[in-house]
Amino acid sequence: MKILLVLTYVVAGLLFVIFIYFGAEFILSRIPAVKKKVSTSKDVTIYLLSNDVHTDLVFPVQNDLMNWSSIFPFDKTRGKDTAQQWVSIGWGDKGFYLKTPEWKDLKVSTALIAVSGLGETALHVTYYKDMTESSLCYKIAIDSNQYKLLVNYVLASLDSDSENNAVYIETTAQYNQDDAFYEAKGAYNLLFSCNTWTNNALKRAGLPSGVWTVFDKGILRHYR
Repeated sequence: MKILLVLTYVVAGLLFVIFIYFGAEFILSRIPAVKKKVSTSKDVTIYLLSNDVHTDLVFPVQNDLMNWSSIFPFDKTRGKDTAQQWVSIGWGDKGFYLKTPEWKDLKVSTALIAVSGLGETALHVTYYKDMTESSLCYKIAIDSNQYKLLVNYVLASLDSDSENNAVYIETTAQYNQDDAFYEAKGAYNLLFSCNTWTNNALKRAGLPSGVWTVFDKGILRHYR
Protein backbone atom coordinates (compact mmCIF):
# COMPACT_ATOMS: atom_id res chain seq x y z
CA MET A 1 0.00 0.00 0.00
CA LYS A 2 2.82 2.39 0.87
CA ILE A 3 4.49 1.77 -2.49
CA LEU A 4 1.20 2.39 -4.28
CA LEU A 5 0.71 5.62 -2.32
CA VAL A 6 4.21 6.83 -3.20
CA LEU A 7 3.66 6.02 -6.88
CA THR A 8 0.36 7.90 -6.78
CA TYR A 9 2.10 10.99 -5.37
CA VAL A 10 4.87 10.74 -7.97
CA VAL A 11 2.43 10.47 -10.86
CA ALA A 12 0.30 13.29 -9.46
CA GLY A 13 3.41 15.44 -9.07
CA LEU A 14 4.51 14.78 -12.64
CA LEU A 15 1.05 15.57 -13.99
CA PHE A 16 1.02 18.81 -12.00
CA VAL A 17 4.41 19.86 -13.40
CA ILE A 18 3.26 19.03 -16.94
CA PHE A 19 0.07 21.03 -16.39
CA ILE A 20 2.04 24.06 -15.14
CA TYR A 21 4.54 23.80 -18.00
CA PHE A 22 2.01 23.66 -20.82
CA GLY A 23 -0.32 26.08 -19.05
CA ALA A 24 2.42 28.67 -18.68
CA GLU A 25 3.40 28.27 -22.33
CA PHE A 26 -0.22 28.53 -23.43
CA ILE A 27 -0.70 31.83 -21.57
CA LEU A 28 2.70 33.49 -21.98
CA SER A 29 3.04 32.71 -25.69
CA ARG A 30 -0.22 34.59 -26.31
CA ILE A 31 0.83 37.74 -24.48
CA PRO A 32 2.60 40.13 -26.90
CA ALA A 33 6.14 40.81 -25.74
CA VAL A 34 6.37 44.20 -27.44
CA LYS A 35 3.94 46.93 -28.36
CA LYS A 36 3.37 47.49 -32.04
CA LYS A 37 5.80 50.03 -33.43
CA VAL A 38 5.32 52.11 -36.55
CA SER A 39 8.52 52.55 -38.54
CA THR A 40 8.78 55.08 -41.33
CA SER A 41 11.53 53.16 -43.09
CA LYS A 42 11.20 49.41 -43.56
CA ASP A 43 13.97 48.78 -46.03
CA VAL A 44 14.95 45.18 -45.19
CA THR A 45 12.92 42.05 -45.86
CA ILE A 46 13.34 38.94 -43.75
CA TYR A 47 11.25 35.80 -43.23
CA LEU A 48 10.12 33.72 -40.29
CA LEU A 49 10.21 30.06 -41.36
CA SER A 50 8.88 26.94 -39.63
CA ASN A 51 8.92 23.25 -40.51
CA ASP A 52 5.85 22.86 -38.26
CA VAL A 53 8.07 22.19 -35.23
CA HIS A 54 11.23 24.27 -35.45
CA THR A 55 11.61 27.94 -36.48
CA ASP A 56 14.39 29.71 -38.39
CA LEU A 57 15.12 33.33 -39.16
CA VAL A 58 15.70 33.95 -42.87
CA PHE A 59 17.87 36.83 -44.06
CA PRO A 60 19.07 38.13 -47.43
CA VAL A 61 22.46 36.57 -48.05
CA GLN A 62 23.99 39.98 -48.64
CA ASN A 63 23.01 43.63 -48.39
CA ASP A 64 24.69 46.86 -47.31
CA LEU A 65 24.48 45.80 -43.66
CA MET A 66 25.64 42.20 -43.69
CA ASN A 67 27.19 39.52 -45.88
CA TRP A 68 26.27 36.17 -44.32
CA SER A 69 28.34 34.20 -46.83
CA SER A 70 31.47 35.71 -45.26
CA ILE A 71 30.46 34.08 -41.96
CA PHE A 72 28.96 30.88 -43.39
CA PRO A 73 30.82 30.23 -46.69
CA PHE A 74 28.96 28.60 -49.57
CA ASP A 75 31.78 26.08 -49.95
CA LYS A 76 30.88 24.55 -46.59
CA THR A 77 27.69 23.20 -48.21
CA ARG A 78 27.72 20.19 -50.48
CA GLY A 79 26.20 22.16 -53.35
CA LYS A 80 28.59 25.13 -53.07
CA ASP A 81 25.99 27.20 -54.95
CA THR A 82 26.93 30.89 -54.82
CA ALA A 83 23.70 31.95 -56.56
CA GLN A 84 21.63 31.51 -53.40
CA GLN A 85 19.78 34.66 -52.30
CA TRP A 86 18.51 33.79 -48.82
CA VAL A 87 19.95 32.15 -45.73
CA SER A 88 17.93 30.61 -42.89
CA ILE A 89 19.52 30.32 -39.48
CA GLY A 90 18.22 28.27 -36.59
CA TRP A 91 19.65 27.36 -33.19
CA GLY A 92 19.18 24.06 -31.41
CA ASP A 93 20.59 21.02 -29.65
CA LYS A 94 23.62 19.73 -31.56
CA GLY A 95 22.89 16.06 -30.97
CA PHE A 96 19.28 16.46 -32.04
CA TYR A 97 20.32 18.29 -35.22
CA LEU A 98 22.97 15.79 -36.25
CA LYS A 99 21.31 12.55 -35.17
CA THR A 100 17.66 13.23 -35.95
CA PRO A 101 17.20 14.35 -39.57
CA GLU A 102 13.68 12.88 -39.38
CA TRP A 103 11.38 12.10 -36.43
CA LYS A 104 11.71 8.36 -37.13
CA ASP A 105 15.41 8.72 -36.27
CA LEU A 106 14.74 10.11 -32.79
CA LYS A 107 16.29 8.10 -29.96
CA VAL A 108 15.30 8.35 -26.30
CA SER A 109 18.91 9.11 -25.32
CA THR A 110 19.09 12.00 -27.78
CA ALA A 111 15.83 13.48 -26.49
CA LEU A 112 16.83 13.14 -22.84
CA ILE A 113 20.17 14.86 -23.39
CA ALA A 114 18.47 17.64 -25.36
CA VAL A 115 15.86 18.51 -22.72
CA SER A 116 18.32 18.17 -19.84
CA GLY A 117 20.50 21.05 -20.96
CA LEU A 118 23.62 18.85 -20.83
CA GLY A 119 24.20 18.72 -24.58
CA GLU A 120 26.04 21.08 -26.90
CA THR A 121 24.26 23.39 -29.32
CA ALA A 122 24.64 24.31 -32.98
CA LEU A 123 23.44 26.75 -35.60
CA HIS A 124 21.84 25.18 -38.66
CA VAL A 125 22.41 27.31 -41.75
CA THR A 126 20.53 26.68 -45.01
CA TYR A 127 20.73 28.63 -48.25
CA TYR A 128 17.75 29.20 -50.59
CA LYS A 129 17.35 30.74 -54.03
CA ASP A 130 13.79 31.91 -53.35
CA MET A 131 11.40 32.24 -50.45
CA THR A 132 7.65 31.65 -50.82
CA GLU A 133 5.12 32.91 -48.28
CA SER A 134 2.85 30.29 -46.73
CA SER A 135 1.20 29.36 -43.45
CA LEU A 136 4.67 28.36 -42.24
CA CYS A 137 6.68 31.14 -43.88
CA TYR A 138 6.01 34.80 -43.09
CA LYS A 139 7.50 37.82 -44.83
CA ILE A 140 8.48 40.61 -42.44
CA ALA A 141 9.50 44.15 -43.39
CA ILE A 142 11.87 45.75 -40.90
CA ASP A 143 14.15 48.77 -40.66
CA SER A 144 17.95 48.80 -40.65
CA ASN A 145 18.24 49.16 -36.87
CA GLN A 146 16.02 46.13 -36.29
CA TYR A 147 18.08 44.15 -38.79
CA LYS A 148 21.31 45.07 -37.01
CA LEU A 149 19.82 43.87 -33.73
CA LEU A 150 18.94 40.51 -35.31
CA VAL A 151 22.39 40.19 -36.88
CA ASN A 152 24.08 40.90 -33.55
CA TYR A 153 21.80 38.42 -31.78
CA VAL A 154 22.73 35.62 -34.20
CA LEU A 155 26.44 36.43 -34.08
CA ALA A 156 26.35 36.44 -30.27
CA SER A 157 24.95 32.88 -30.41
CA LEU A 158 27.77 31.68 -32.64
CA ASP A 159 30.81 30.00 -31.14
CA SER A 160 34.14 31.03 -32.67
CA ASP A 161 37.75 29.90 -32.82
CA SER A 162 40.89 31.76 -31.75
CA GLU A 163 40.76 33.82 -34.94
CA ASN A 164 37.12 34.76 -34.33
CA ASN A 165 35.85 32.60 -37.19
CA ALA A 166 32.70 30.48 -37.08
CA VAL A 167 33.47 26.86 -36.17
CA TYR A 168 32.19 24.60 -38.94
CA ILE A 169 31.02 21.16 -37.81
CA GLU A 170 32.46 18.39 -39.99
CA THR A 171 29.56 15.99 -40.51
CA THR A 172 27.74 13.90 -43.10
CA ALA A 173 24.42 14.73 -41.42
CA GLN A 174 23.45 17.65 -43.66
CA TYR A 175 19.77 17.62 -44.61
CA ASN A 176 20.31 18.69 -48.24
CA GLN A 177 22.85 20.15 -50.67
CA ASP A 178 22.63 23.69 -49.30
CA ASP A 179 23.00 23.47 -45.53
CA ALA A 180 25.75 23.27 -42.92
CA PHE A 181 26.16 23.23 -39.15
CA TYR A 182 28.25 25.48 -36.91
CA GLU A 183 29.11 25.36 -33.22
CA ALA A 184 26.91 27.58 -31.06
CA LYS A 185 26.76 28.98 -27.55
CA GLY A 186 24.07 28.30 -24.98
CA ALA A 187 22.22 25.27 -23.68
CA TYR A 188 19.01 23.76 -25.02
CA ASN A 189 16.57 22.66 -22.32
CA LEU A 190 12.89 22.39 -21.43
CA LEU A 191 12.67 26.13 -20.78
CA PHE A 192 14.83 27.32 -23.67
CA SER A 193 14.18 25.59 -26.99
CA CYS A 194 15.04 26.42 -30.59
CA ASN A 195 11.81 28.39 -30.74
CA THR A 196 12.62 30.29 -27.56
CA TRP A 197 15.83 31.37 -29.29
CA THR A 198 13.90 32.63 -32.31
CA ASN A 199 11.26 34.31 -30.16
CA ASN A 200 13.94 36.11 -28.14
CA ALA A 201 15.58 37.35 -31.34
CA LEU A 202 12.29 38.82 -32.56
CA LYS A 203 11.67 40.28 -29.12
CA ARG A 204 15.13 41.88 -29.11
CA ALA A 205 14.36 43.59 -32.42
CA GLY A 206 10.97 44.85 -31.24
CA LEU A 207 9.07 42.51 -33.58
CA PRO A 208 5.87 40.55 -32.87
CA SER A 209 6.62 37.79 -30.37
CA GLY A 210 5.34 36.21 -27.19
CA VAL A 211 6.55 36.74 -23.65
CA TRP A 212 7.83 33.14 -23.61
CA THR A 213 7.35 30.08 -25.76
CA VAL A 214 9.02 26.77 -26.52
CA PHE A 215 6.84 25.87 -29.53
CA ASP A 216 6.75 27.29 -33.03
CA LYS A 217 3.01 28.01 -32.77
CA GLY A 218 3.77 30.38 -29.89
CA ILE A 219 5.60 32.59 -32.38
CA LEU A 220 3.60 32.02 -35.56
CA ARG A 221 0.31 33.07 -33.96
CA HIS A 222 1.65 36.64 -33.78
CA TYR A 223 2.03 36.70 -37.59
CA ARG A 224 -1.25 35.13 -38.66
